[in-house]
Amino acid sequence: MSENANAIAPTVIEDGDRLSPWWIRSIIIVMAMGFAGLISVTLLAYHNAPPVPTRIVDAQGAILFSGDDISDGQAVFLKYGLMANGSIWGHGAYLGPDYSADALHRTGEVAAAAIAHQQYQRPMAALTPSQQAAVRAETAVSLKTNRYDPATSTLRFTAPEATAYREQIDYWTDYFKHSSRNGGLKTDLITDPIELKQFTAFVAWAAWASVANRPGEDYSYTNNFPYDPSVGNQPTPGTVMWSALSLIVLLAGIGAVLLAFGRFDCLGWITRDHHVHPQLLPGQSSPGQNALVKFMVVAALLLLAQSLVGGAVAHYRADPASFYGLDLERVFPSNLMRTWHLQMAIFWIATAYVASALFLGRSLRTDEPRWFAGWTHVLFAAFAVVIGGSLLGEWLGISQLLGRWWFWLGNQGWEYLELGRLWQFLLVVGLLVWFALLWKLVRPSALVEPAAKPLVRMFLVAALAIPVFYVPALFFGARTNFTVVDTWRFWIIHLWVEGFFEFFATTVVALTFHQLGLTRLNVALRVIYLDAILYFLGGLIGTGHHWYFTGQTSVNMALSALFSVLEVVPLTLLTLDAWHFVRTTRGECDVCGKVIAIPHKWTFHFLMAVGFWNFVGAGIFGFLVNLPIVSYYEVGTMLTPNHGHAALMGVFGMLAIALMVFVLRQCSNDTNWESIERYVKVAFWGSNIGLALMVGLSLFPGGALQVWDVVQHGYWHARSVDYTGSERSRLIEWMRLPGDLIFIVFGAVPLAIAAIKGYLGVYGTRRASSTSETGS
Repeated sequence: MSENANAIAPTVIEDGDRLSPWWIRSIIIVMAMGFAGLISVTLLAYHNAPPVPTRIVDAQGAILFSGDDISDGQAVFLKYGLMANGSIWGHGAYLGPDYSADALHRTGEVAAAAIAHQQYQRPMAALTPSQQAAVRAETAVSLKTNRYDPATSTLRFTAPEATAYREQIDYWTDYFKHSSRNGGLKTDLITDPIELKQFTAFVAWAAWASVANRPGEDYSYTNNFPYDPSVGNQPTPGTVMWSALSLIVLLAGIGAVLLAFGRFDCLGWITRDHHVHPQLLPGQSSPGQNALVKFMVVAALLLLAQSLVGGAVAHYRADPASFYGLDLERVFPSNLMRTWHLQMAIFWIATAYVASALFLGRSLRTDEPRWFAGWTHVLFAAFAVVIGGSLLGEWLGISQLLGRWWFWLGNQGWEYLELGRLWQFLLVVGLLVWFALLWKLVRPSALVEPAAKPLVRMFLVAALAIPVFYVPALFFGARTNFTVVDTWRFWIIHLWVEGFFEFFATTVVALTFHQLGLTRLNVALRVIYLDAILYFLGGLIGTGHHWYFTGQTSVNMALSALFSVLEVVPLTLLTLDAWHFVRTTRGECDVCGKVIAIPHKWTFHFLMAVGFWNFVGAGIFGFLVNLPIVSYYEVGTMLTPNHGHAALMGVFGMLAIALMVFVLRQCSNDTNWESIERYVKVAFWGSNIGLALMVGLSLFPGGALQVWDVVQHGYWHARSVDYTGSERSRLIEWMRLPGDLIFIVFGAVPLAIAAIKGYLGVYGTRRASSTSETGS
């Protein structure tokens, strides 16, 4: 095979030879302004976070618990993986209750009962409607009165609040005993009286911060979240006003961008009126590129494992007491399954991205460095250690087998960032090594086609952002104030995944399209620049839409509501190029009239799926839960995983599969590909139909009904075991079964078979080539 087989064809300079320097200047301005706002709001979190008092005392001044108990209780919450069971302030899992909302409502019931007895000498149920209304109003006034003294760092509970705290120790003790009543946790998960007291102290503090008015304001530290009229928690005026104003910003943003697209024909993905013929031909991969196929096998197997684990998590919601007659929670409790489900998703998608980036980087060169294949093996071993070690550590940590090392080697407990701190350090190091290899491979001084250097630079910048913006995951510990942690946590969940991963994905797709001959160089660059401007214009400050109700003030709500709606704008643009995507794979070349033969047909189909799910999952479903007034009732309901599944799997997952198929096709000769393609075809339809059924039959209707219950009865009720365990809720959860089965059997399984066959084909071809050379 020729050394030049993977080099790109000479690039013709077109479109006025050079792009305007204002593209780069605009990106710099947008990012400077965006990061200034984001960093300001992040720093305000340290100042505005609900205080953790040194002492919490009862009405007589006796100490109930301490600030250390609150911090230690948060560590207990994490140590036992309870954020993968329930949530605090709406953030966490959905198998169990929202602990803060549950504790708040119970405190309200105790306070109302005490006031009813004091004023009427009768229980609440025996009072007239007008008397009950008076009691509820008095209860709200009592609970919303902030009795925290910053001078002495002392919080004074009223007698009913102190009684509620003591009663809840027994309540949570009982909660952790029965797997059928807690969403499939291990039986008798927490039995230590000290840990139970500390956990109760933590949720009691979270409940207090949810209802007590912030000093100088008429709303709580969490902007009156959760919704519970019985304790006076109603939407704030700002929640309504900023939602309305954000709609105006959205319409203005869409109008401006559509005007630009109508004015400038050069915007968009597909280059019109030029030769559309691939520059990368299958079956001509280099030894180093062949070495990357094993990454795709691991990614496909992790996807299969993740989908199986996801089915188990759904079953825990449908029937937490039994897994088809097996006591699954004894070995694989629901919080472990949910932890693995999230971590495997991140790992398999990241693995596919890392390998495909190196593959594309190699295709930009005219030769292959001698070190490339060897370092590919080293990187693979490093990823295997981090993935395998962290998943095993999470199992051991949740099983309480690591002692004091649970945070470092086991399960940190923070949603999406569950892997132990040691594994996080190793992951950052591994990603930095990956970037170093990528930079050395395609650095400007390497043998890269000169005209492609601007595209390569953006590719490298996007790649560098991946390890750099994962570093905030190291900025907090198990006892850091929950508000501060959630602020940094969404630097990862939103800014890293939805921001810089999105930017990286755009550069990878643009580079792939350019390599396939579908997009000219300047068109690819314009797409990257435009997407960077649009994504970061709304996405940086818009990160704060996750912080509406986690201890930030109305300043964050105003900024993030107005900017985050702009995240929808670039997603609406996907519809403008949709027909050109389809026509490109089915039509004729605009110039020569020859039939367009795309050797990467299924890669292109998965990329079209990315566009569809980006618009539906991230655009429609993301916007649905984005407005403050909607988020106030919705956050933590099934509409959140409805958006999460459609966006994470539909966008990043489908893109990862597209890149996986691209690599498999590029490394397979025509004979081998014939036996692989049939599985890829089944995987395309199985994964997309399965995901659509999951969303359409279960997640969306279940979420809509749950939000309706929030509005009717309060957030605590819609998140309670009584609601999630009702016949209707479990029926809707069972309706996920068809979609799950189709996704697993016809999506994940055939994709795993295709990856394995692709690897065996590469290995067989290499062995045959070696035998032929030896024989000659």
